[in-house]
Amino acid sequence: MRQIEMPVPAAGELLLRVDAATTCGTDLKVWRHGGHPRMLVVPTPFGHEVAGTVAAVGEGVGSRRVGDRVMVANSAACGTCRACSRGQQNLCRDLAYLNGAFAEYLLVPARFVARSTYPLPATLAATRAALAEPLACVLHGIETCHLEGRGDALILGGGPIGLLFVAALTADGHRVVLADPHPDRLAAGRDLGAAETVRIADRDAGAATARELAEDPLGFDLTVDATGAVSGWQAVVEAVRPGGTVSLFGGCPPGTTLLLDTHWVHYSELTLVGAYHHRPPNVERALVLLADQRFAADRLISVRVPLEETEEALRRMGRREVLKAAVLPHGDES
Repeated sequence: MRQIEMPVPAAGELLLRVDAATTCGTDLKVWRHGGHPRMLVVPTPFGHEVAGTVAAVGEGVGSRRVGDRVMVANSAACGTCRACSRGQQNLCRDLAYLNGAFAEYLLVPARFVARSTYPLPATLAATRAALAEPLACVLHGIETCHLEGRGDALILGGGPIGLLFVAALTADGHRVVLADPHPDRLAAGRDLGAAETVRIADRDAGAATARELAEDPLGFDLTVDATGAVSGWQAVVEAVRPGGTVSLFGGCPPGTTLLLDTHWVHYSELTLVGAYHHRPPNVERALVLLADQRFAADRLISVRVPLEETEEALRRMGRREVLKAAVLPHGDES
């Protein structure tokens, strides 16, 4: 913990009073490894799932006023490159990232004020609003699958991302099966709408076990890896039906390779899709979903802690004692 001077927003910037910041698996990796090769340069504050109240605005900021409650997305595209012109802001050639949510106040740069700051509905609590970032990633993952009609889906991995897949797919009317080794995560999956859950000893054997729960004996319409392990990628490819879609969502370490049965992929006409990050429309829809109390996102928040207990909350995440923690620097979510 460090005490630093209160930032003063320059032209185009705003100062955010952090009302709630939620922990993420990426935050855990940053804390364990001392940095992140893409998202930040140390030494730096970190944390990137955040909602709060505008405390001060710089010159020229006409879109936000002091007292506005907002959610700030953790990236902002340039808006001018070829990817942005195609609506693929998540693949922007100059994508900027924002970290520093684990603090009392966060200085929001001008690009983020202009492109990545979203007003909150009056009824949306800050902790739920902070979940818009991971939920937006999940919604982008779903949109890349181009699902048509009601589907039968398998989610491999019951961490926060896997559970958000369960909730989001269920909200869209799909039948969802969740596979994970941990009973408490399977219980959370049922609370979030999973039609079936299956406890697996390992990912390879789990694919065959889970496939037995598919409506089609040949496999699921959609399978999603939310483990970020090669064995998980392999398992979801093997659990999909001919003509189905596989979302290779969980990010594996750089340099990782996957061996595929080319006969299976080709003759079964499989669609394999990757998905990275989120686009502005995903964030907007995430906030709409979270404003609906029927969307049981609160189930992901295991504990609420003051700023001083952030490190211990990350330790507890590492021990799988909590799914996510809500860090409340000011003691409440107001």
